[in-house]
Amino acid sequence: MQTTSSFANLGLSDPLLRALEAEGYATPTPIQQLAIPHVLGGRDLFGCSQTGTGKTAAFALPLIERMRARPASRAARRCRTLVLAPTRELAGQIHESFVAYGRHAGVRAAVVYGGVSQRPQADALARGLDVLVATPGRLLDLVGQRLADLQGVEFLVLDEADRMLDMGFIRDIRKIVGMLPKTRQTLFFSATLPAEVRSLADSMLRDPLELTVTPQATPAETVSQSVFFVPQREKRAKLVELLRDEPMARVIVFTRTKHGADRLQRDLDKAGFNAAAIHGNKSQNQRERALDAFKSNRPPVLIATDIAARGIDVDGVSHVINFELPHEPETYVHRIGRTGRAGQTGEAVSFCDQEERLRLRAIEQLLRREIPQRNTPPDGPLPTEDEPRSPPHQRQGRGRSSGSRSAGRRSRGERRSGGGRSAEGRAAERSAAVTAGSSSRASTPAVASAAPKVRSIRGRHRRAL
Repeated sequence: MQTTSSFANLGLSDPLLRALEAEGYATPTPIQQLAIPHVLGGRDLFGCSQTGTGKTAAFALPLIERMRARPASRAARRCRTLVLAPTRELAGQIHESFVAYGRHAGVRAAVVYGGVSQRPQADALARGLDVLVATPGRLLDLVGQRLADLQGVEFLVLDEADRMLDMGFIRDIRKIVGMLPKTRQTLFFSATLPAEVRSLADSMLRDPLELTVTPQATPAETVSQSVFFVPQREKRAKLVELLRDEPMARVIVFTRTKHGADRLQRDLDKAGFNAAAIHGNKSQNQRERALDAFKSNRPPVLIATDIAARGIDVDGVSHVINFELPHEPETYVHRIGRTGRAGQTGEAVSFCDQEERLRLRAIEQLLRREIPQRNTPPDGPLPTEDEPRSPPHQRQGRGRSSGSRSAGRRSRGERRSGGGRSAEGRAAERSAAVTAGSSSRASTPAVASAAPKVRSIRGRHRRAL
């Protein structure tokens, strides 16, 4: 494949090139090189790329260009481009990108999500929009109140599709897609390719092009990884020791539960460290304050659960610390992808208790290599059982169970919430991550070592939504 060395060679106009220059972007990433020309050509697209590789620009830039090429007057309560995202943080990041890239193109964009007052969101819709970025629950609530009308959507983007399914948004997504015009361009992006994601893509896309630039769940090559074997009762002391003894800039510490994140924040505060926690129980204002502090010149140690951290896109994260190993190997990859972004280097350190040894083994199997050990593992056999890798209702081949229906109801709870706990947080932390080992049709070499792969998907059975 011939490398495209600049955004100008991708067919973008001067207003977008000036915006990219202001953002400091000079060279497109592999997913951008592949996706932008095809999106400009009107193709439906199924893109798989690991976190931090520039997926947002891969769809935002060509969609702004397409709207510029076919100007249309804005209609009240309508938008031309609809982007669905699983979390408030990710929706906010995507909205910021559209605003930045479209600053010279006259793009009007807004973002809607739960946990905050809907009045400013309804006011923005009333004026008419070019781009609407939304979480599914709040969008359906606004549609139900006739404050949003989806009949004018020309371009649909589903971002982080694997996380959408994890969080129980599948029924809401199908409802939304059923309200859209049949004639539209649809772009579908996911970091992993489990069977459930492929099934959803098959039902939404028309003769799509599949773009895969990395093997499924491959971590960035710029991240060095290591593991400490630490009993659970000693992990807090080990974390304090690391924070005191090793040079660190911005640090994200991952816990499995919201209550665990809050406890760890209190412990670090007592130890003299500035710490902030972000998870689904925090109000939107609390989450925004924590992220703003994390972006400051003197960032706190940010303690996060997996769902809340999915939308964190902060430069200069030097370390990711896995205080507890996740149940799903793919989740580990998403976690460490918060560092080593945009060509920078980063370090990922994991704490592993005796009961987590099987999780560590599963992660190493996914990575196809051992993670370097920073101390000697304890003697004794591995535990014979670990917690299930996915709940029964997510296993391939099973029907929809009451557990899955409950997740859907929890996701819709976002629409009824005026603040406080979000449906994303409630649904997600009751649901396991994407089933490990779900097969993809092909894997390709890593970005740094070989060209990405392009493939057309034809002849698949597609269900009507």
